Amino acid sequence: MAASARPAVVLFSGGLDSSTCLAIARADGFAPHALSVEYGQRHAFELVAARRVADALQVPLRTVALDLRAIGGSALTADIEVPKDAPIGQGIPITYVPARNTVLLAIALGYAETLNAQDIYLGVNAIDYSGYPDCRPAFVEAFERLANLATAAAAEGRARYTVHAPLMKLSKADIIRRGIALGVPYALSHSCYDPSAEGLACGRCDSCRLRAQGFRDASVPDPTHYVTSR
Repeated sequence: MAASARPAVVLFSGGLDSSTCLAIARADGFAPHALSVEYGQRHAFELVAARRVADALQVPLRTVALDLRAIGGSALTADIEVPKDAPIGQGIPITYVPARNTVLLAIALGYAETLNAQDIYLGVNAIDYSGYPDCRPAFVEAFERLANLATAAAAEGRARYTVHAPLMKLSKADIIRRGIALGVPYALSHSCYDPSAEGLACGRCDSCRLRAQGFRDASVPDPTHYVTSR
C-alpha cells in the first residue's frame, strides 16, 4: 500500500464477511485500519480470529471494549440459548443484538474522525443475512447522513463521510469468491455464534450454516474447524 493512500476504518469482527470487507477496502486503494469491538459477546473467540486475519493481511487493528451485556436482550449477550438448526429468514432472530451496528458504527465514526479518515467500511449483507434490521441498505444510508451531521469534521467542512457496504447485494458464495480472489485467509476467520472453549465452530447456528452453504455454493473447500466432522 502506498504511503499516500487515504485511511479508512473497517469494522472488523474477524468473520468471513468483515475479512472480505477488509481486503476490499485495501483493494479499493485505501490504507485500512481495522476496528474490533469487545462488547461482551459470547463468541469472543472472534476477537482472536480478528487479530490473526489482521496480522495476515498486515493491517493495523484497534480493539475497543464496551459491555452490551449490561442491556442484554440477545442470545449473544445474555443467558439465552443460541438457536441451533432453526429456520433462517423467518423474522428477526434472538441473536440480534439491540442497536449493535448503530453503536459499533458510532465508535468507528469517532475513530475515523481521529484518523482524519472519511471512509468507513462494514460487511453487512441484505441477501444471505439472518434478518437483522441493521444490515439493510436504509440503515447504512441513514447512518451516513447522521455521520455528516454529527461530527465536528463534517460541520466544519473538513470531511464528507462515506459508509461503504460492498457486500450488501452479494450472495455468500459471491462474497467468498471475491475474497479468494483477494487472498483472504478464511481458514483464520471465525463466524460461529456458539463456539467451543477451543474455538471450534458448532456448525448448527445461523452463522455457521450460512457460512458453510456459501462455501458449498462457491465450490470452495470449507476450511472451518467444526466441533464434529461434517
